[in-house]
Amino acid sequence: MILSTQFIYLYCQELSINLIMERQIIIMNFTHVYEQEQFLRNKRFQWIDCSKINGTNCYCDKTAMRTLKRLIAPYSPEGIHFIDSGDYHYVSKLWTDKINEPFSLIVFDHHPDMQPTLFDNLMSCGCWVKEALDTNPNIRKVCIIGASDTLLQRIKGQFPGQLIFYSEQELSHEKGWKRFATNHLNEPVYISVDKDVLNKESALTNWDQGSLSLNELEELLALILCKQDVIGIDICGEDVTPLNWFEAEEAEKKNSYANKALLECVFKSCTAL
Repeated sequence: MILSTQFIYLYCQELSINLIMERQIIIMNFTHVYEQEQFLRNKRFQWIDCSKINGTNCYCDKTAMRTLKRLIAPYSPEGIHFIDSGDYHYVSKLWTDKINEPFSLIVFDHHPDMQPTLFDNLMSCGCWVKEALDTNPNIRKVCIIGASDTLLQRIKGQFPGQLIFYSEQELSHEKGWKRFATNHLNEPVYISVDKDVLNKESALTNWDQGSLSLNELEELLALILCKQDVIGIDICGEDVTPLNWFEAEEAEKKNSYANKALLECVFKSCTAL
């Protein structure tokens, strides 16, 4: 029996959708901020309660780190992980430490998170990328997208050949990314997104923000998902410091919309493969 091309295409598309639906979507609940976002109220999503762990805000001490590692131990680095505010971006290092093959790390962030560790017994949201490069032998490259030019100037020259940057001028251009990826990325990738890479029209965070629009971020994310072998993704950047009810409502509305759009972008891109 000879199957038609149309049948094979539809079968593969359905198979792809089923595989995606089986992937983990994990919500790491540090601040309860996600409880206000309607789209996350899905029975298929796995919630991890991190709200009662002391020593996690911006800096993570060894006791808290052991607890977090224990909580995520049953889960794979594959799938999508929502990790709350950018204050907890260091959790990306815990997810990438679980990858048991050579890979490259792609970080969308207005801050390169390459500061030296201030205290040996503390991990921070500002040093986790450097810590990952220093300690994870499976990381071949770290690609930082959307960081402040001023902050990038401070770290240029570090980790030569291993720490690379993608220019905003090339964002959303397929030829530009294809050339960049061909030159630099030879392994599967893990993607980490901090919404502070976005402008304030697209999201509100408790850190200073970049200039990308949500559409620009979606376009580049879709391009990477279609062109690279992606292991997993995490997303952070919730605003946990609004001054009043009106600011809280605006932040919840924008960030919920951005999170939903990014999640849909991942699903649509994967079903297009």
